[in-house]
Amino acid sequence: MTPPLRWALIGASDIAATRLIPAINEVGDTITAVQSGSRDWAAAYAATHEINSWTTSVDELLNRADVDAVYVSSTNEKHHDQVVAAAAAGKHVLAEKPLALTVADARAMVEACERAGVVMATNHHLPASPTHRIMRTLVADGAIGQVRAIHVNHAVGLPQHLQGWRVDDPIGGGVAYDVFVHDVAAVRALIGGQALRVYAAERTGAVVAQSLMTVVNWTDEVIVQTHDSYDNYHLPTWLEILGTRGAIRSSGCMTGDPIGEVRLFRDHQVTDIEVGPRDDLYVTTVRAFDRAVHEGATPLVTGWDGVRSLAAVEAVQASLSSGCSAAVQLVG
Repeated sequence: MTPPLRWALIGASDIAATRLIPAINEVGDTITAVQSGSRDWAAAYAATHEINSWTTSVDELLNRADVDAVYVSSTNEKHHDQVVAAAAAGKHVLAEKPLALTVADARAMVEACERAGVVMATNHHLPASPTHRIMRTLVADGAIGQVRAIHVNHAVGLPQHLQGWRVDDPIGGGVAYDVFVHDVAAVRALIGGQALRVYAAERTGAVVAQSLMTVVNWTDEVIVQTHDSYDNYHLPTWLEILGTRGAIRSSGCMTGDPIGEVRLFRDHQVTDIEVGPRDDLYVTTVRAFDRAVHEGATPLVTGWDGVRSLAAVEAVQASLSSGCSAAVQLVG
């Protein structure tokens, strides 16, 4: 029986509180310490979540002998330095998306972990969704033939308490870094390949893009359309995959919860697909991470997958700036 992983949290964030702490506890791992730049917040956070130790120093956290892995959910501009430091300290890393603010920094993070021989994964949650996993199986089994197009509606309503940097930070905020980046990871998990070229349009008038639509040229001549926003409080999310022999439609599937329905369309006939166990997405992610550490398995979403997602975001930003389509840096 493998020993439980001992985790430390770099960043006392909402997603750690609501998603990762419960998931880590659920799989039987432990949380040793938490770091935040604010002493008061770190202390209060540790008390609320029954974490024995807290600190404001990343170095102090990484020097602990009772830490095997870190979950990095600090603000986006801090990820690079913190992940590189974690690798140097020999700690395995689960990093929040976007991995960094530039592809160059994200590559450096993954390469640092590879040199150190530690596992690095990206916390893109959608590939762990039970609806996405059954859609991937349908595609792989040839249920709809060759994929030709994918439509993604990832327009959501952003709660007031989660706005902050997402709507105010002109460098790391906005739906491209926060939401579109998940679309790219989801499409890759469903059909493989990667984004090649992006044309993006936004609704203007805000500090950062809060409503964004894209057309993406994907590997194997697949076209992907996306809509990401913070101002949809009415319609559910959905994802459609159109193939040469059929199509798949899943509604309510672009969330962090194990919800949503899947339907298969062929020859004007509709079949409701049994999704299977509704396992928590973040528990699935942490379990896969544990297997990667203990058994050498591949994480559900690798560090390089996170780099690919960020490369598409960079192309979105370039397209918004130029008004033209932009090539995506390819990641081997």
